[in-house]
Amino acid sequence: MTNKQKHILKVLAFLSPWIIGFIVFQLYPIASSVYYSFCYYDILRPPGFVGLDNYRSLLTDEVFLHSLIVTGIYAALAIPLSLIVSLFFAILLNQKIFGRGMFRVIYFLPSLIPMAALGVLWKWVLHGEHGILNHILRLLHIPAPNWLGSTAWATPAMVMTGIWAVGGSIVIYLAALQDVPKSLYESAEIDGAGFFGKVRHVTLPMISPVIYFNLVMTIIASLQVFVIPYIITEGGPARSTYYYALYLFDNAFRFLRMGYASAMAIILFLIIFTLTMVTTKIASKKVYYAGK
Repeated sequence: MTNKQKHILKVLAFLSPWIIGFIVFQLYPIASSVYYSFCYYDILRPPGFVGLDNYRSLLTDEVFLHSLIVTGIYAALAIPLSLIVSLFFAILLNQKIFGRGMFRVIYFLPSLIPMAALGVLWKWVLHGEHGILNHILRLLHIPAPNWLGSTAWATPAMVMTGIWAVGGSIVIYLAALQDVPKSLYESAEIDGAGFFGKVRHVTLPMISPVIYFNLVMTIIASLQVFVIPYIITEGGPARSTYYYALYLFDNAFRFLRMGYASAMAIILFLIIFTLTMVTTKIASKKVYYAGK
């Protein structure tokens, strides 16, 4: 055995835990989902091949189409708001203000709370009668909506809950903001640019790769939203928050239609993949990379 072969074996030995974990916990489940999407499989009996029947059934499934629509509405609200709010606070926390470190910790802490605990907390905060949010609104003589009992307010409530935990995105933005050369701001000031001018012409172009990254991650998270609506509303009221992942979960673990759920998972992957490719195509013309 040559030294090169010995070196390759050592490398593979060190990589083997990751390789085994990837095969067992990622590659095999993905391959199984693709296979089961073409089968009738209720877990209790061996899977039976049914071809494209699961996909044909989805096209006529009203609940599936409804879950796709309400998920799209949620994503259309959550994606831009999450990006704007996290970028706003990142720019704010990047300024030289008193207690900046303390404020950074405060804004990041909510993202460390487990999603299940976050759902329980916000279920109490958004309670129509006893919730603290409506209590504050009543003190300010502002109409207090029935957040979790109204089809008009349930999805905005879910969006608000998600935005509350954008600390991770804020930290990523902060790291990018601190890498923007100060000389560019100084040049912009000499040219007469104010605060908003510097943000528009210097900050946003320089951190555009990070904006693109957060956009892709937010798209994925929004289309896979599950824990918060599952705990707070369980898909109600009137299925207004019965998002795609909730219906997928119900098919798999309540109705034991594992093949049907696998077909839903494949469709969700294709939707996310398509949106990611479209975003990447647009970003190739809009994103500025310093190395280029």
